[in-house]
Amino acid sequence: MKFLKGFTRQELSWMMYDWANSAHSVIIVTLLPIFFDTVAGYTADSVSSMSTWGYATSIAMAIVAISAPFLGVFGDIRGMRKKLFTVFLLIGVAACAGLAFTPGMDFTSSTSAAGNVAMLILVLYIISVIGFDASAIYYDAFLTDITTEDRMDKVSTMGYGLGYIGGSTIPLVIFLVMNLMGVPMLTCLAFIFALTAVWWLVFSIPLLKNCQQTSGKPYEKGDVGRNIRGVGTTVLEILDNKTMLVYILAYFFYIDGVHTIISMATTYGANLGLDSTGMMLALLLVQVLGLPFCLMYMKFSAKFGARTMVGFGICVYMFICVFGYFMNSLWQFWVLAVLCATSQGGIQALSRSMFGKLIPDKDRAGEFFGFFDIFGKFSSIIGPTLVGVVSSAVANSMLKSQGLTAATATAEQIDAINAASSHYGILSIIVIIAIGAVLYFAVLPRTMKDKSAAKI
Repeated sequence: MKFLKGFTRQELSWMMYDWANSAHSVIIVTLLPIFFDTVAGYTADSVSSMSTWGYATSIAMAIVAISAPFLGVFGDIRGMRKKLFTVFLLIGVAACAGLAFTPGMDFTSSTSAAGNVAMLILVLYIISVIGFDASAIYYDAFLTDITTEDRMDKVSTMGYGLGYIGGSTIPLVIFLVMNLMGVPMLTCLAFIFALTAVWWLVFSIPLLKNCQQTSGKPYEKGDVGRNIRGVGTTVLEILDNKTMLVYILAYFFYIDGVHTIISMATTYGANLGLDSTGMMLALLLVQVLGLPFCLMYMKFSAKFGARTMVGFGICVYMFICVFGYFMNSLWQFWVLAVLCATSQGGIQALSRSMFGKLIPDKDRAGEFFGFFDIFGKFSSIIGPTLVGVVSSAVANSMLKSQGLTAATATAEQIDAINAASSHYGILSIIVIIAIGAVLYFAVLPRTMKDKSAAKI
């Protein structure tokens, strides 16, 4: 593959983790919600499964967000970054392996059985997200160890690109082929959840073998306590650094639109009654287009600067949110899929590398990325939570206005109410990403000189 020439062994090994964990991103984050929606339909309260999934996503993100700065601090102790990365990697892999057993459980015999299976799915999903996101803190911090500042945009973006073409595409293709060959859906789901666990673990080996922590300081007695107390000092440093502060605040809002659309897209589509196979094929298209668009972002960031390309991505996502509000058919879901493919990887990759270049002390990269992660994760909490709250409130209001309850409404009435309430949940995303756009375009250009437009 010619586009991989020129990268060092460490850079390639680091990028392979995007290949590894992207299986979780497409299978667990986008396919699992469809399965959960099916199980939730057999529970006592089947109204607005979208809100339940949103709350579960918010809980997982909150746990990681609150602990992220402290996790980052421990990762800055020389020799600890890889060990902690491994621990959370194995936690996430184990949760995915656990999910492989849930499709084989009997969730159709009674509402209580369905409720138990639904709860197990949510618990394992939350654990898998914790493993995924906590390991990503150390993975991101490794970026400062394995490459130079002037290559960060290129390496970070190519990592996302490999994730799309490998971890995101191949497992999804396998699932779709099995489904088209007539393999029962529940069997397909059990197999693909197990494959996700194996895929994630096996393709993490290059990073574990070849990437070494070069930043940080050797452990000395009392370092843990000092580092934890030092989190407050880092907060003050960020507050005093206007460029970093404004950037993080803008990132907090605009990335919310990205994360919420990624985590809620298939749930939203299921509530609208869209065909699940059609949605899977649309998501496959996103993965196939992901690499070429990441390469495009990488090329244009070298010419126009990372800040310019992130700004372009924000504009794309603003349009996606507005278009999504009016979506009610499968062809529109396909349009949204293509739009997401243009910028999903690029905006995340360049946001990561832009922050990496802003870190004043690379020996504390884990600590700073911990704070970067806390803003990203809390933004991921706000979006799904607001979508859940708004969708649930509107659904309950519609039930009440029609003199119905979750127990007395027919399946057709519940489907219609879920579809209508889901549109209102999207409004909250539009508002949040608009705030991020204002901060990014109106404030950040006054405080930050873009030095990323250089030959890399």
